[in-house]
Amino acid sequence: MLGRTDRRLRILVLLAAFAVFGVAAVLRLGYWQVARGSDLQEQARNQLVRPTEQPAIRGNIYDRHGALLATTAFRDTLALYPTLVASQDRSTLVGLLAPILHLSPARKDALAKDLADDGEYLIVDRELTFDQSQQLRQALDALPPDGPNLSRSVSLEPHAVRVYPAEGGAPGTTLASQLLGFVNAEGVGSYGIEQQYNSVLAGTPTIFDSLKDSTGRVLETTSRVVQQGANGLDVHLTIDASLQLQLETEIYAAWVADNSKQVSALIMDPANGEILAWASVPGYDANNFADVAANQKELLQDPIVSQIYEPGSVMKMFTAAAAIDAGVVTPDMKVHDVYALHFGGDTIHDSDHRAMGWIPFRDAIAYSRNVVAAEVARRLDKTVDKAGARLYRTWQRFGIGSPTGIDLSGEVPGIASDPKVTRWQPVDLANRSFGQSVAVTPIQLGTGYTAMINGGFRVQPHLLAAIGDEGQAAKAPQRIISASLAGQLQGILHHVTASVPWYAKGALIPGYQIGGKTGTAQVWDAQKQKYSYNTFNFTFVGYLGGATPNAVIVTHIGEASPKVIKQGDLELGITSYQLFRRLANDAIHTLGIPRLSDPQAGMPEPGSAAQKQLYPALYAAWKQGKSPQHGGPQGGGGPRGHGPDPSPTPRR
Repeated sequence: MLGRTDRRLRILVLLAAFAVFGVAAVLRLGYWQVARGSDLQEQARNQLVRPTEQPAIRGNIYDRHGALLATTAFRDTLALYPTLVASQDRSTLVGLLAPILHLSPARKDALAKDLADDGEYLIVDRELTFDQSQQLRQALDALPPDGPNLSRSVSLEPHAVRVYPAEGGAPGTTLASQLLGFVNAEGVGSYGIEQQYNSVLAGTPTIFDSLKDSTGRVLETTSRVVQQGANGLDVHLTIDASLQLQLETEIYAAWVADNSKQVSALIMDPANGEILAWASVPGYDANNFADVAANQKELLQDPIVSQIYEPGSVMKMFTAAAAIDAGVVTPDMKVHDVYALHFGGDTIHDSDHRAMGWIPFRDAIAYSRNVVAAEVARRLDKTVDKAGARLYRTWQRFGIGSPTGIDLSGEVPGIASDPKVTRWQPVDLANRSFGQSVAVTPIQLGTGYTAMINGGFRVQPHLLAAIGDEGQAAKAPQRIISASLAGQLQGILHHVTASVPWYAKGALIPGYQIGGKTGTAQVWDAQKQKYSYNTFNFTFVGYLGGATPNAVIVTHIGEASPKVIKQGDLELGITSYQLFRRLANDAIHTLGIPRLSDPQAGMPEPGSAAQKQLYPALYAAWKQGKSPQHGGPQGGGGPRGHGPDPSPTPRR
């Protein structure tokens, strides 16, 4: 029949083709499933494998006697998997969590809303307390077997947190907060010792492979370690935790009594530079660093190394060092304290606007005579340029204007103008001779004074005693002045406290070597571009000892407004030298410093030739009937402070 097409052959061809393709597909599928099955499984598994980091346990921080200052504890992060919570069980879960987490009604509503959004992963609280974790586990275990299965939707994920267990000497603080610093949310040390020795304390994490789902949840941990880690090492400090607590308590009392912006103090061993105690008020609670960083970030800086100020008359001891070393004066040489001294076109006065006449140089330092300090500085050389250069070189020898190199983050060098870079005018030489127009840190002052009372050696201040079980050798002291010059300077320091009635009453401790120098300086008002008339920095740098000096103590009462302001007389609730005495008494009892009267101390008898040779200031005090063993001269109408060291011209 015309037009007819026979389809039988075509169908057979198609069937044959399908059969060939089917066999090929089966063979290919068999190849992938049998021959390559294990390879494909491994590839699929590898797509889910991600490196997992197991953090190292951070090392502890201890004081010199093994008291714990910082350690690592574990806290749980509470996370939920909303997609695993049935809609009818959401209110039950919120009700279970609310009393444990102390949720407010608004927070409960927000949590219920978050659960209803069906997100994959929800962090509810990043750091539960230990009690909260225990309560939550018990609450989940107590759910009835036939009730909602909430356990699979709740995850308690442990993580390490840094804990500072010791309370500080001021309310709401931890011990040595600014000295220690803290560990931030990323596990990195910030500020203080935590930052300085972060690489030692932190250790290295262990990294291994894990199977994780799309949310990042670990499904299975493999045995393959990519990087083997190690826990951090412990750090042992030179500070004494007991003395540290006492120091913090004392400076807090001074801060309250003086209504000052800040009070700082440090105690250092003059023989080797070990820091025995060190703190500033206000401090903070390192366990709550996040809130402090958000609201009071300025508290995180340690003022003892990071903040500079004009110290006033404590700088006169460096002027004395330059003058005695140059042969301009001796401690006993008579100098003329006049009413006013003309420096170029400027006039220098003493704070009391009086003249003491001809007095021994050591008395001029003891009574903090600005006129004498300026005149002696002028005599350092033939011209102001050369005299300024000589004074500046003396500063450099004692470390003024450069970092001490203490092992603590954030140290600043201070401000000490180099006359070779910026020429000093006559008034600059005068101002700097008594501690204005120069800015220092308390640790610079303490380190500089140490050389005056340890025989002439500059020590390296340091806080590290040991890492792990290995002790750390201190840097060898460096001689910067002769033993003779150091002895004369120490004698002047003792004479200050032994001969001035109010210093003797406020600073001396019967039976102990005491010496030091005060400094009082007006605070520069940057907005008004002039010195404040009623706000001052008060400083005392002194030493304490039995047979030999055992401690250098620096006290700084910053930006305080005295209760009484008279010409040459500023009265505080607690003066800088009274604070010194309180700290010295604490050090005596805590460190076990023996009295001068102890036979073991080897102190020469009062009035003996040996005392005259070894301790000229003590001999002179004995000769004048002002032996510090008897408390020194009394009187002065109660605690007093000397007046400010005025700068005749604005800052340059």
